[in-house]
Amino acid sequence: MSRSAELLRFLSQLRITDLIDFVIVWAIIYGLLKLVRGTRAVQMAVGLLGVGLLYQISVLLGLDTLQFVMRNTLLYFGFAILVIFAPEIRSALMRVGSNLPFRFGHAKASREAYDDIVLAAMTLSSRKVGALIVLERNVGLQNYIDTGVLLRAALSYDLIVTIFDPHTPLHDGAVIIRSYKVEAASCFLPLTLNPRLSKELGTRHRAAIGVTEDTDAAAVVVSEETGVISFVQNGEITRYLNSSSLRELIRNAIEPQRGFVEAVRPARRIRRKAEAATDGSREQVSETYIK
Repeated sequence: MSRSAELLRFLSQLRITDLIDFVIVWAIIYGLLKLVRGTRAVQMAVGLLGVGLLYQISVLLGLDTLQFVMRNTLLYFGFAILVIFAPEIRSALMRVGSNLPFRFGHAKASREAYDDIVLAAMTLSSRKVGALIVLERNVGLQNYIDTGVLLRAALSYDLIVTIFDPHTPLHDGAVIIRSYKVEAASCFLPLTLNPRLSKELGTRHRAAIGVTEDTDAAAVVVSEETGVISFVQNGEITRYLNSSSLRELIRNAIEPQRGFVEAVRPARRIRRKAEAATDGSREQVSETYIK
C-alpha cells in the first residue's frame, strides 16, 4: 500500500512539462544512437567509456598516480570528442536539416529530369559506359563542384551521354546536378571507408556511397564492367535496377517529402519495388550495402 501511495503521489506531482522534457531527451538520445549505429563512432564511444571506467576504478582503489594522469587527461576529452566525432556530428546536423520541408524544382521539370537521367543511364548501361551522376538536395555540394569543370548547362539526355563518352575529356569523374542543371562535370568525390562493402564495387560506387554518407545527395551509378545500374542514398546502394525502378527511386529522392513516415524510413519501400521490378532471371535482383 505504501508503494502504491508513493506512486500515486509521484504521478500527482508529475507535470505535463516534465513529460515533454522526458520525451524530447529520449528522442535526442534515440536519434544519436541511430545515427552512430554501424559506424566507427560506436567503437570510439566504447573506448571513451572504458577510460572513464578506469578513472572510477582508480578512485575506488586509491591509485593516486593513475588518478592524477586520468584527471588531467579527462580535461581534454571535450576537445577530443569534437575532433574524433566531427564526421558524425556533421552528419547528424545535416540529417536534422534535411528533414525540413524542401522543394527540388517544379513537378513538370522533375518529370522531364527523370526521363533524361533514366534514359541516359539505360543508354550508357547498354553500351557498358561507366557513369556517376550526383543529385544535389538540401546540403550544398559546392566544395565538390569546385573540383570539376563548371558547366551550368540545361539538363538533357544528349549532354549526359556526351559527357560520359570515353573519348571526351570530361568522362572521368562525377556529374553534379543542381536545380535541374548540369552544374559541373569531372568532379572528384570522397571515397567511403566502409570496410563491409563488397570487393566487386569499384571506385565509382565507393565515391557515390562516400558523397551520400557526407551529404544528403543521391547518386546514380552505371558500372563500366557489367553495365549494372545502381542508386545510392544515405550511404545505401541498390543495384540491378531497370528503368521503372530507377525512375521511382529518383522521384522519391528529389521530390518534396510527403510525410514523417517517409522521412524516418528512407527508400525502404522503394527498394522493395526495385527488387520486384528487376529481371526475374536473377535470384538476387538487388543488393544493399548498409553503412
